[in-house]
Amino acid sequence: GRILIAGSVPEVTDGHVYNTSYVYDAGGKVIAKHRKAHLFDIDVDGGIRFCESDTLTAGDHATVFGPPFGTIGLGICYDIRFFHLADMMAEAGADVIVYPACFNMTTGPAHWHLALRGRAVDNQVYTVGVSTARSETLSYTAYGHSLCCDPWGDILCEAGTGAETVYATVDTERIAAVRRQLPFKSQRRQGLTLGSGQSL
Repeated sequence: GRILIAGSVPEVTDGHVYNTSYVYDAGGKVIAKHRKAHLFDIDVDGGIRFCESDTLTAGDHATVFGPPFGTIGLGICYDIRFFHLADMMAEAGADVIVYPACFNMTTGPAHWHLALRGRAVDNQVYTVGVSTARSETLSYTAYGHSLCCDPWGDILCEAGTGAETVYATVDTERIAAVRRQLPFKSQRRQGLTLGSGQSL
C-alpha cells in the first residue's frame, strides 16, 4: 500500500478559506487532512512582505494519522516554525513529521535547513520538508531543497532547486536508538516554573 500527501490547496468551508493538505490512501480515499495552523504574516526589511491572514483562516488542530505506515504528523510550511505544534505531534506518537512547504528566497536560505533539523532534534523524529520547485518566472520564488532529516538532525537526502525525486528510509530502530541515548523526552516540563532572575 501507498499513501499520497498532496501538498496543500485552498479549502472553502462555511465561508472560510483554509490552506489544507490532504492525505490519500492507494484507493484515493482521504484518510487525513491538516489545515495550516500558523498563517504566514511577515514583513522582512529588505526582503518580503506577505499576509496570508488577508485571505485565509487558521486551522486549530495538530494532525497525526496512523497505520499502516507508522504514525505521521502533518504540518504546512510556516507551521514548521512553531515547536509546540511539532511537540504535540510527537507526544501523540508521530515518528515522522511531514511539512509540504514553499519557503521563499529570503527565509529559505536562512531558515529552511535549520528549522527542519531543529524540529527533528527537538522531538527525536524524522522530518520531511517537501518544497515547491523554484521558478524564476513567478512573482513568488520558492527556495526548493526538499529534504529529510533523521532524529539526530542529519540530512539523509536533499533535492536541488528543480523538480526531482529524492528518497530516504525511515528506520524505527534509529528513532529508538536516539531516544535511548538521549532520553530527554522524559524530563520535559518536570516541575519547572517560570521564576524571576537571580542576582549574582
